[in-house]
Amino acid sequence: MRKSDRRTRQGALYSAVGILANLLLSAGKIAVGLLCGAVSVTADGFNNLSDCGSGVIALVSFFIAEKPADREHPFGHRRAESIASMLTGFFVLLLAAELLREAVGSIVRGGAPVGTAAVWIVLGVSVAVKLGMFFFYRFGAKRVDSEALGAAATDSLCDCLATAAAALGAALSSHAPSADGWAAVLVSLFIVWQGVRISAKAASRLLGEGPDPRLKEEIAAILLSKEGILGYHDLRIYGYGKGASFATAHVEMDASLPALASHAVIDAAETEVRERTGVSLTVHLDPVDLANSEEAKLKEEVLRRACGLTEGLEVHDFRVRAHGRAEFDVGVPYSCKLTDEELRRALEELVSSLGYEATVHIERE
Repeated sequence: MRKSDRRTRQGALYSAVGILANLLLSAGKIAVGLLCGAVSVTADGFNNLSDCGSGVIALVSFFIAEKPADREHPFGHRRAESIASMLTGFFVLLLAAELLREAVGSIVRGGAPVGTAAVWIVLGVSVAVKLGMFFFYRFGAKRVDSEALGAAATDSLCDCLATAAAALGAALSSHAPSADGWAAVLVSLFIVWQGVRISAKAASRLLGEGPDPRLKEEIAAILLSKEGILGYHDLRIYGYGKGASFATAHVEMDASLPALASHAVIDAAETEVRERTGVSLTVHLDPVDLANSEEAKLKEEVLRRACGLTEGLEVHDFRVRAHGRAEFDVGVPYSCKLTDEELRRALEELVSSLGYEATVHIERE
């Protein structure tokens, strides 16, 4: 069995168990809540019902995400998990709005004491089951390396807080009849927060989050470990879901090296990155003329002075053309407050003070 198939089957198993557990909890809470008139317990039951819907969407996404790349989707279908998370978030928000309406109506109408034995039993069982599901999901997330199951583990732990709010409302209802309604409001607002958090995280992944700094450092270390690679720049990593990451990078090598020798080094770097990180890397060669002392000296001086403009600035692809013209790229961190045009003018003036004209390309990175 392929590794991806095994991951899909295991992920589906964890999702299915979670769906069943949430379905039983939801049925128990809604039944007891309706029979005892406990609005907060009913709201918590619908919270568990939303977790069932989330589980179904996650279950389906596991199978979609493992579909191989095709003509319409050359990078695969791994982002199906992010789309599933966003759909879950929207579903949770719609449900929260309905529960909030019912909770406010309960407060306006007034309530009655709801602290019966059935309420305490169902809430106690819920806390125990949700804690068990937290450890179950967390174990599964580590075993199959799944963000979806990791999020489910966190959600299960948060559900314990929602159940605690429902228990508090039931306990106080004998002293303040509207307490149960207010507890239901708290549970509804908690569900809103969960829905917004899930949707925002999924949207961020779909828009294209920055890579994990540790992954970037690992790739950089591999590049610099190869004999003949003097430096690198423009390392960019693109993620299309778990196990579907691509990267591009420019590496600097001695221009005097034979093309076949440079190609062999680059091939070895790309292979090691793929084997160690799972990232498909494509490397572009930037030849450096080590014998051109004028170019090296000018680059060093430009970099020394340019560092005073902003922190983290990088200079690369430095070339001295005919007629005293220097052409180079400048990598600028996103945190830099200067605009690209302001930086370009400042660098052109800096190079002009050294007796050269300049062509400067600004890159935010």
